[in-house]
Amino acid sequence: MKLHRPLSPRQEALAERALYQAILTLKTADECRAFFRDLCTPAELQALADRWAVVELLGEERPYREIHRLTGVSVTTIGRVARYLMTGHGGYALAAARTREPRHG
Repeated sequence: MKLHRPLSPRQEALAERALYQAILTLKTADECRAFFRDLCTPAELQALADRWAVVELLGEERPYREIHRLTGVSVTTIGRVARYLMTGHGGYALAAARTREPRHG
């Protein structure tokens, strides 16, 4: 929870957009790794990586208990990721589809 003066909803939206714009400037996995290691705590980065691993395993249609065994991610979190994969904003599905696409050039 924030301990500083909260931003207005408009300021929050602008700050969020600025973050996404910064991410879009990154060109390689190494650049992304450096940025996210600076941006996130090790625990936050691990949580993000764990959720992405869950997305990939759900794409393979693995059962929740197997995903839990393979990743250590709680079944509750696996269910949450699955719900957002199916009915979220489409981000997981888009990124998963794009990572499966063959690279050209």
